[in-house]
Amino acid sequence: MKFGYWTPVYGGFLRNVEHEDMSATWDYVRRVSRQADRLGYALTLVPELYLNDRKGIAAPSLEAWSLAASIAAVTENLEVMTAVRPGFHNPAVLAKTVSTLEDISGGRLSLNVVSAWWAEEARQFGGLFAEHDERYVQSGEFVRALRGLWSQTPYSQAGEYYDLADVIVEPKPAQAPHIYAGGESEGGREAIAGFADSYVTHGGTVEELRVKAADLNARRRRLQGADFATIGMSAYVIVRDTEAEAQAELERITTVDPDSPGYASFEEFTAHSNLDIEVSKREYSVGTRGLRPNLVGTPEQVAEKIAAYQNAGVGLLLIQSSPLHTELERIAEQLIPLVNHPDNRGPGTDRGTGQPADTDHSLVFSN
Repeated sequence: MKFGYWTPVYGGFLRNVEHEDMSATWDYVRRVSRQADRLGYALTLVPELYLNDRKGIAAPSLEAWSLAASIAAVTENLEVMTAVRPGFHNPAVLAKTVSTLEDISGGRLSLNVVSAWWAEEARQFGGLFAEHDERYVQSGEFVRALRGLWSQTPYSQAGEYYDLADVIVEPKPAQAPHIYAGGESEGGREAIAGFADSYVTHGGTVEELRVKAADLNARRRRLQGADFATIGMSAYVIVRDTEAEAQAELERITTVDPDSPGYASFEEFTAHSNLDIEVSKREYSVGTRGLRPNLVGTPEQVAEKIAAYQNAGVGLLLIQSSPLHTELERIAEQLIPLVNHPDNRGPGTDRGTGQPADTDHSLVFSN
């Protein structure tokens, strides 16, 4: 199992807790990035949102691409998975940006292609907000443009959303960045299976992820001839010495306040997304259905649950936890060694690392 974490661009992850000791500043992100790199985490996901959907739209949030460059510059091993929403970018300009960042990072940059859901943010920042399934068509065209620009000079492409004529992007990246994407509708799954290298999803139960992984891999085999390189899942993790302590922390963060500033963005997200399950107001407390996997308990209890996800086909866990600097240390010391113990490794993994076979072993957590 690979372990990554969300970079806290919002100044935290909790919608019902105002102050988390996680300021929305480069100083804090730099601290956490260096810490995670030292502890051996595989990657960080840098969300791209111009408004703050956790603390309310008037709260500060950090911009993804300047952060990605900065994180790459102060770390040595951490993969920097940067979210990109095609409706806010010119593919030729982004191809140039990514080529430069690939050089800065030494090949550690990857992309999480997100088909944006937030109409109000698009209105304020001039993003293109297409109808739901059309956003995935746009994303597919966008990725095709990026890959063409990274491999051909000059490059031309005509499509519904992007027309490029004899565009030159130099220098080109030494290797094309890995493409992650997530979506749950029929149209989203089909499109992603056609253009992405790996699939990432919001949190779900073990059985939900087992079914989803099988479905997505079948689609990708049909469209691209092979399974996804990785199936990743977001999850909020609470690890404590006793189950009672973990449950007390869960209760603290899930006391729903419908008047909290982030509640409006939750309602807009559910209105503009075609989700495969209903999101409860309790789950809203942390976003991305992070509580649905129920990774809450003692290290032994949570390790057992994660092993079940690995057996269901999940190879990457994208962690949210608060405060992040405290919890990353705790998870690295108490939880990850248990997960990657030989007795907890599922079928189809490399016995030396606990990773799925034929994956990049340089990114696995090690003691």
